[in-house]
Amino acid sequence: MAVATKSVVSDFQEQGFVKVKGVLDPATVLDPIIEEYEGVLDDLARDLYEDGEIASEYKALPFDARILKIYQETGRQHAQYFDFSLPFQDVKEDTPCWFGPAVFNAFVNENLLDVLEQLIGPEISSNPVQHVRIKPPEKYLPKTEQGQPLIGATLWHQDHGVVVPEADETNMVTVWFSLTDTPVESGPLNVVPGTHRGDLLTHCDSYAHNTTMVQGRQIPEKLFPYRAATPLPTERGDVIFMHKRTVHGSLANLSENMRWSFDLRYHNTGAHSGRVAFPEFVARSRSNPDSELRDPVKWHDMWMDCRKRMSKINQGGQFDIPFGRWEDGHPDCEN
Repeated sequence: MAVATKSVVSDFQEQGFVKVKGVLDPATVLDPIIEEYEGVLDDLARDLYEDGEIASEYKALPFDARILKIYQETGRQHAQYFDFSLPFQDVKEDTPCWFGPAVFNAFVNENLLDVLEQLIGPEISSNPVQHVRIKPPEKYLPKTEQGQPLIGATLWHQDHGVVVPEADETNMVTVWFSLTDTPVESGPLNVVPGTHRGDLLTHCDSYAHNTTMVQGRQIPEKLFPYRAATPLPTERGDVIFMHKRTVHGSLANLSENMRWSFDLRYHNTGAHSGRVAFPEFVARSRSNPDSELRDPVKWHDMWMDCRKRMSKINQGGQFDIPFGRWEDGHPDCEN
């Protein structure tokens, strides 16, 4: 069993992150997720083929080659099919998403929760800021209108910056792990040690850096010591635990293999989740074990109910419930 030790806790407090080896068993946790997603890819391929967007369902191809072929042929990524979250706006009652039992099993893994208990305390909730990220080799991907790969390196940010201000006092920890080995060339997390001891930094939209307009919200490099960034390659089963204010991004996938990761959050139960429109649940409670959710069907149904609610709000440019905190025009965003 992988449990947090004194050094794990002290490293987390000192650096703002810690990588713990062998938390998740690949055979019982990761492999079932991969098998589950084979079915999700079947659904995507069938839908696209029926809509005439691809010439074949490519059933004979292995997962990596098949999803890359689909991305190449359609010229876009289809991340929403695989994600265990929803968009902030214009959700429909049939917006694709995935909340399967193998995915849920990873969320409530006891070894993972053992480490989190040392970092958060004994009352832990699964936070709804959560995503799966499938990043094929960059050199094989189509380009955007700006000439960038369809899925490239992740821009500098703090996870504190993606929740609303009401969650500023929430003790929130990011949990990141890959379903595949992720050496440096495959595009692992790239973190800046010690930045968690500072404040929440300004996140700018489409920040102009070195005369090139980079699309997406990011922290300007002038605001933190980006040259101190440390890549964190991982092997299957390793888990990275990260403070919500640690500045990080990810490197580009320059390998021949797919980089496939889970990006989860957990917070102290009773605190603001930072995303109240989406469902949270109690993952561990030492004071009230009966409150822990262990039914994947109930988790799935919670999100289906959420999808139905979201299909009636935040439509057509309206913001009935806010999800962000940033406004454009901040002086920090000037080049």
